[in-house]
Amino acid sequence: MMKMHPGGLLVALMVGLCLTAPGSFAQAQDAPPVRVGTLTVTLQPINPGKEFVGRIEARERVELRARVTGFLQEVSFQDGQPVKEGDLLYRIEPAPFQAALSRAQGALEQARGQAAFADAQLSRAEDLLKTQAGSAATRDQRLAEQLTAKGNVQIAEANVQAAEIDLGYTEIRAPISGLIGRTNITRGNVVGPDRGVLTTIVSEDPMHVTVPVSQREFLTLRSADRVAAKDELAALIHFSDGSPYEHPGKIDFVDASVNRSTDSVTMRAVVPNPNGRLIDGQLVKVTLQLETPIEKILVPQSALIADQQGFYVFVVEDGKAAIRRVTLDDEIGTSVVVDSGLTVGDQIIVEGISTLRPGAPVSAQPATMLQPKAG
Repeated sequence: MMKMHPGGLLVALMVGLCLTAPGSFAQAQDAPPVRVGTLTVTLQPINPGKEFVGRIEARERVELRARVTGFLQEVSFQDGQPVKEGDLLYRIEPAPFQAALSRAQGALEQARGQAAFADAQLSRAEDLLKTQAGSAATRDQRLAEQLTAKGNVQIAEANVQAAEIDLGYTEIRAPISGLIGRTNITRGNVVGPDRGVLTTIVSEDPMHVTVPVSQREFLTLRSADRVAAKDELAALIHFSDGSPYEHPGKIDFVDASVNRSTDSVTMRAVVPNPNGRLIDGQLVKVTLQLETPIEKILVPQSALIADQQGFYVFVVEDGKAAIRRVTLDDEIGTSVVVDSGLTVGDQIIVEGISTLRPGAPVSAQPATMLQPKAG
């Protein structure tokens, strides 16, 4: 239901009571036609929206950490610069890890040699057993030695693989494209998994904007005439100085639960950010509205009259002024949305209302004011 200023409501109520004073109907029968201006009721496309405070969030955020312990040899970026996925950012001193890899490779060759010797010993024991020159116990012992040697080869191969992985971790590369923050560690320091975050990368395009919507407003946005599904909502962004952002966002997520501390539902929109104007963590004003306008009846607020029963307008019926009770919704500029009480084609009186009485004959002319528009 539309809300009006208390002073305006009192004036409108007094006008309404005066218009319906006793004896006015009888006087109206003998009065000459009143010259009035009318507008024809039509459906107007409107795009209702509600404004909230939202926060810009990067779609992807990565905290970079060292995965091996060593001295930081090189920092390969400037704080705050854009980076691409795969760019080298840090290099940890690789020499100790190269040595560990060489040691593991040597152990692998040693294990392979022992495995080859065990294979030969097993083959010899089996040949001797066939000629009865050897024993089954000896053959079984050689078989066990061969299996042990094969196991040692697998362990050595795994150690080589682990050493190669550790050596690869000495180069820290960007896992995503985006904007890199300030480095927390400079070269020459020891870094490692337990030494904290080196720096952070946030993606830039697209961005997310999250909006906490009160439970009451959320129900309004999801009502039948507003939004049937989240896919119908658009998010229009304005910066703190009031300037608009040129790219609208689209709602892609509505939280499944209500935040108990704030009694709000979090909604999120995806917003293009090709020029980098949106910054992670930024507070903005967000208007949630329908992407596709809906058609509603609009009337000028000046045509409304209030009395103790609510709001009504005058319409022309058979050449006379008639009262039509209306149910109102939101204000759109200088007009108001009418939910019920009027139909398309009705002639509402918007000029000459002050002298009207119900049932008074009227001489209707097109009003000089413009047809009400949305916004």
